[in-house]
Amino acid sequence: MLRRLLVAAALATFCAGPVLAAEEKSAPKDVGQYVDLSPVALPIVVDGKLINYVFVSVRVVLTTAANTAKLREREPYFRDALVRAGHRTPFTNTKDYMSVDAPRLQATMMREAVAIAGPKDIKAITITSQAPKRRIAPPMAAGPRGAAEIRP
Repeated sequence: MLRRLLVAAALATFCAGPVLAAEEKSAPKDVGQYVDLSPVALPIVVDGKLINYVFVSVRVVLTTAANTAKLREREPYFRDALVRAGHRTPFTNTKDYMSVDAPRLQATMMREAVAIAGPKDIKAITITSQAPKRRIAPPMAAGPRGAAEIRP
């Protein structure tokens, strides 16, 4: 009895394989269209003072309907928009001065990319790498302003 059940289960598995494979082929696949921007140095500014630069590589992910060749020619415009936005309002991460505030950078770059290419062509913005110019200590907790320093 157990033998018959195992044979029936094996036959069902072998018969289901081609059906599942046909379903996978019929589903449209993402072809991975994107525009990689050349690395850009973005400033890290704290209290109005420049303390570091972070070199950021950004990828503009395109939809399947987008004209990749046409949008790759616009790479300088995407990069210019990123540099202008990064200097207008720095993407300073308040917890780590060796990286940028990624969600804010992605949101800003998404707005800029849609303005450059159009809303039907842009799918997402991803940050592929971040490299600080120099390694610095994380920010210290700020004490009360104007408090007297305690000396032994």
